[in-house]
Amino acid sequence: MIDISLAKEVAKIAKKAGEEILKIYNEADDFQIQKKDDNSPLTMADQAANKVICDGLEKLSVQFPIISEENKAIEYEVRKDYDHYWLVDPLDGTKEFIKRNGEFTVNIALVNAQRSVMGVVYAPVLEEMYYAVKGEGAFLEKDGKVTQLKAASFTQQDENLGVVCSRSHLNDATQNFVDQLNKPELVATGSSLKFLILATGKAHLYPRLAPTMEWDTGAAQIVLEEAGGQVLQAETNEPLMYNKENLLNPYFIAYGNLQVNG
Repeated sequence: MIDISLAKEVAKIAKKAGEEILKIYNEADDFQIQKKDDNSPLTMADQAANKVICDGLEKLSVQFPIISEENKAIEYEVRKDYDHYWLVDPLDGTKEFIKRNGEFTVNIALVNAQRSVMGVVYAPVLEEMYYAVKGEGAFLEKDGKVTQLKAASFTQQDENLGVVCSRSHLNDATQNFVDQLNKPELVATGSSLKFLILATGKAHLYPRLAPTMEWDTGAAQIVLEEAGGQVLQAETNEPLMYNKENLLNPYFIAYGNLQVNG
């Protein structure tokens, strides 16, 4: 059954993966950085976390296929018929990991009918566990306490909106979006933490007018949505969708609890 108890089981897997990542992060002099086909970095930590997650998901009482950034791509003709499947990014923010700034996460989403319906995001250095299930709310577990998340309410005309941007990507399109706001305050961070800052109410907007993949967003999207936010395609204003033939996301804007005037 898909509920908060399953999310907590998945959170244990994410935490175990995070522990594997931290062993390498804290102890390794050489992360054994390789280049993937798209020229993005891959480290031994990505691979170690991926193994922990896949092994853990395969031992759960409910069984679904797994699509992971680090696994061999599954043909669309096969996966288009998936009812539910796990969508995994074992180490989101590899560049942040390599820089040792702590801003990286473990991401596990459950997708059904092209929408994320469960998400677990763990930030190992911060020791923050985020999780959400569609219709059941979003939560942060930290220091033994569980807090229900609530995104901040705002209108796009408000002054001093917190706008989350990437430490690794800030292009002209993003700058143009920011320039249209009223005295925005930029908040820089890496990985899927950008969504989670919105989910906790500490910022308001995250324009991502640059490439991402489905596994980069699936888990954090449902956390933000269950906290009262939205993740909408920049061109259509429709929610971000999953299990497309091309796993590249369209450009999108993530919002806290946006209030529309009139």
